[in-house]
Amino acid sequence: LSEFFRKTYGPTGEFNATPFEGSRSWAGARPELRAIAYDSRGVAAHMGLLRRFIKVGEVDQLVAELGLYGVRPDLEGLGIPHSIHVMLPVLQELGVPFAFGTVRQALRKHIERFARYGLLTVMSGVQVRFTLPEARIDLPPTRVEDPLVIVLPVERSITDWPTGTIIDRNGPEL
Repeated sequence: LSEFFRKTYGPTGEFNATPFEGSRSWAGARPELRAIAYDSRGVAAHMGLLRRFIKVGEVDQLVAELGLYGVRPDLEGLGIPHSIHVMLPVLQELGVPFAFGTVRQALRKHIERFARYGLLTVMSGVQVRFTLPEARIDLPPTRVEDPLVIVLPVERSITDWPTGTIIDRNGPEL
């Protein structure tokens, strides 16, 4: 898996592959569950899941955070919808009200194309705060970013999602 992430995330910037040096297969928070797709060439795609409480505005909200998403470059364009469909029964079994994740603004067109099918909601203009995965004396312990926020209703309706302009992950990103 670490080799898969280095090859998948490396082209997006050398720093993005750094957390996966050696045999480490996570970048921030360690996933609780993983969906790994294989084919004859090895690992084809990966998605991690971690149950946690995040704070949306003033509300503590239980979610299954989805992250560590990667698809082998030769399969790009086939991954996110299939990965979400594969994870949906697991999310339902876990009984979480929502799945939550974030993606870079550069992926807006890709993720909004998938959102047209009604499975998930994409939100912009929401800041997300998280702690760094490792303590460093040269950096503040938390960072705030402005990604696209993705919410997938699992056991509740999207109308039950709390309102707020900031989400606190209460830990490192997945």
